[in-house]
Amino acid sequence: MKKNILYLIATAVCLLLLGGCDDFLDTKSLTKKDTSNFPLNETDATQMVNGIYVMLNNNLADPEEDPFFVFDIASDDRLGGGSQSNIGAQGVDRLMNSYLSWMEPLWLCRYAGINRANNAIETIDNVTTWSSQTKKNQLLCEIYFMRAFYYFNLAQMFNGVPLVLSTKPENLPRNTPEEVYAQIASDLKKAIEVGPSTKYPDFGDGRASKWAAEGLMARVWLFYTGFYKKSELPLAEGGSISKSQVASWLEDCIKNSGFGLVSDQRNLWPYTNPYTTPDYPYAKENGLKWVGDENIENMFAVKMGNKGDYDGGYGGQIHHNRIVEFYNLRKTTADAFPFSVQGYSNGPVCEKLWTDWASDPDYQGDYRREGSICDRLVEMPKYKGDKAKEVENTNLFAKKYAGAEAWNEDHTSRYLSYGVYYGSENNRQRGLTQSLVWLRFADVLLMHAELTDGAVVYNGKNGLNAVRARAGLADVTYSLAALKKERRYELCFEAIRWNDLRRWGDVADIVKNQVGNKILNEQGNGEYAFTNDFMQRYQDTDGGFFKIPESQVTLSEGVLEQNPGWGKGTDWAKGDLPYSYK
Repeated sequence: MKKNILYLIATAVCLLLLGGCDDFLDTKSLTKKDTSNFPLNETDATQMVNGIYVMLNNNLADPEEDPFFVFDIASDDRLGGGSQSNIGAQGVDRLMNSYLSWMEPLWLCRYAGINRANNAIETIDNVTTWSSQTKKNQLLCEIYFMRAFYYFNLAQMFNGVPLVLSTKPENLPRNTPEEVYAQIASDLKKAIEVGPSTKYPDFGDGRASKWAAEGLMARVWLFYTGFYKKSELPLAEGGSISKSQVASWLEDCIKNSGFGLVSDQRNLWPYTNPYTTPDYPYAKENGLKWVGDENIENMFAVKMGNKGDYDGGYGGQIHHNRIVEFYNLRKTTADAFPFSVQGYSNGPVCEKLWTDWASDPDYQGDYRREGSICDRLVEMPKYKGDKAKEVENTNLFAKKYAGAEAWNEDHTSRYLSYGVYYGSENNRQRGLTQSLVWLRFADVLLMHAELTDGAVVYNGKNGLNAVRARAGLADVTYSLAALKKERRYELCFEAIRWNDLRRWGDVADIVKNQVGNKILNEQGNGEYAFTNDFMQRYQDTDGGFFKIPESQVTLSEGVLEQNPGWGKGTDWAKGDLPYSYK
């Protein structure tokens, strides 16, 4: 297994200034890298672009305020869970405000990444000698992709946000959603047009590519047109992008990228690694073999490092996947093997997902159900959990992003993470080096099916049936209803469902699927309940947009306006769960 280390490179061009959202550069220095002497060559330019990726990892220091965690927990397929102290996850689950200046790390890290991209756009032509034009074009592709990616995260979280397109310090008001999405679309179009048509894996481990830009463009198009009820996606320079254009880009990706489906979807997840599998009956009996973090299906992911100091908070270095840490079970013992890496038990799986999947006649025998979800009472019957603290426990645990232990070489003790065998630390936090995958090839196939009403595109099948076939399921006639079900099951726990529900207008499913789930709360049995009218909160927040960090509103001196629906009475605190305890 390779571990990408883009974020480990110290980028002297990216010092952090906390007076707003901007990085800064010395304008004249004889001893430091600044705008007059950096970048000077191709190595400098590569280092500069590497620095743009760093903010993906730094945001993970505060996992409850990372977009992946937020989008995952906000859906109907997970509950907030944890203990009464884990108010971040519970607040996300209920569209309530959990902390003072909530989401500030997300806002600051995403804008810092944007500013690094802006700096790269402004200075990359300082380099006059390149090993090839292809190398420069690859870096330009990454720059524009990353700026678009960061803005897309912000737009899905907060709606219209300030468009910062240069390194010049400015106090800017919010742009309209149309303006923000037009800029996202223009950046992705540039990434597609300039990006080399180099097949996977030759463009480099962990790097954004033309193909990832084509896939992300489809996700942006589907969300914008669905949520905002539009027919096309605007471009900042004028004009727009049509559905047929997006479909053609996806066809290019499917046919020419070198990406594809792995043979068994379960092999994407680390519990199938060769050091855990021999002692995990489910993986061993099914002959599962992990393909590693870098593989033919994962098109864009946040990569982790094997070793590194943990310096949390905005601007700090975080080298392990803290989202996995927050999802791991509490008070674990060997009875929970292989998912015995101790964590905080956030994100218990909704019972309704488990039962819907089992009862659907189109999904009988679908191995992904047990490959994605662990029934604790069946797979780990001796594990007692942490009854003194666990809340909203459904006894269903998501396997995709879960820390997996492994026995040492002579089976005398357990390593706290399988990652030890790949050079990671034997530590329940720093050993969690699983990549955080934002885009998979399976999603590209499903988006193509949705855009084309099920046109044939891969191995003689439409995207929907190609993904079903990989799971050993028979073909079905394409329909939007069939597509929705397949996206729910194939992509569960991958931070996609929440925004799918929003763009389809199906958010009421959250209430239908969560309320009434059987749960355990500090030894007391009960049923999941909201403390508020969730659909009213959804409407009050203009469709599920979160609170802009209060500190940023204050610093702007009134220039930056707060999102609606976040006034008095929207705070979530320890002890606010609507359950009684024994």
